Amino acid sequence: MTTKDHRYLATWLYSDKYIQKVLKNNRIIEVDEVSNPNEIVFRKYTTTIYRNEYEKEILQKDSDNDLYKLIQIKGQGYQGFLVAIYDPSRIHIATTSKLGVMGESILKVSEREKAIIAMNAGGFYDPDWNSNGALPHGTVISYGNVVSDYDDAQMGGGFIGFTKEDKLILGNMTKEKAIEVGYRDAIEFGPYLIINGKRSFIKGNGGWGIAPRSAIGQRKDGIVLFLVINGRIPSSIGADMVDLTDIMEQYGAYNAANLDGGSSSELVINGKIINTPVAGGENGLRNMSTFWIVK
Repeated sequence: MTTKDHRYLATWLYSDKYIQKVLKNNRIIEVDEVSNPNEIVFRKYTTTIYRNEYEKEILQKDSDNDLYKLIQIKGQGYQGFLVAIYDPSRIHIATTSKLGVMGESILKVSEREKAIIAMNAGGFYDPDWNSNGALPHGTVISYGNVVSDYDDAQMGGGFIGFTKEDKLILGNMTKEKAIEVGYRDAIEFGPYLIINGKRSFIKGNGGWGIAPRSAIGQRKDGIVLFLVINGRIPSSIGADMVDLTDIMEQYGAYNAANLDGGSSSELVINGKIINTPVAGGENGLRNMSTFWIVK
């Protein structure tokens, strides 16, 4: 019921009443709070003593790379990539150059923006799952400017974005309140996975099924996490909301949110596709409207 092409399989086998019962037993209740920016305190580490293996992976930087570290992720039935970004001031929202008219592939946007890292961001108006990715859902803020404002995707969550102080703030609020908060780069999507260190309540798989996934988070020390999980391929079926939350929590996220997933889950580093996109277009990519980039 969470796929775009195969819902008929469930309706062939089960009654509407039974399908609704299953869906009600798989849902997510988000933490009803707004991220507290005072809890994010940027740190520079000198210690070589780590609390656990996950902290060691994050804090033990590559010798020739102070900007980011790529970490492979493996779990029961899924495989993917986590990117630890050490300088959140370099994270921004990029959009298709033809916003509202036509989406663009992540490779094209990455090249134009001279992005070191690019990942898909919010959802977009996609009737029959066959649009050109032109019109993003919700309010989009890029470099301090509201560049798009369309209907909310109704996916839970709310604003996901960075303030001028480079802190990731999650909060369900109006566009006017978001401007008051001081977002410099933000989208609207969800659901939220962790707010102020508290996990959302997830029953079953959260109601989103198992699929390719993307998520974003920030640790209390300011390090940002980009997460992309492969799905719909033999080596990686995909992840559910519990998996995403577990991974983000293991790697120390204090605030974390789900991003658009499925055929939109894409990660590019230095112009190279890192994950295995499954949209079916060239290189498995699809045209989209918003992207998180690191410049």
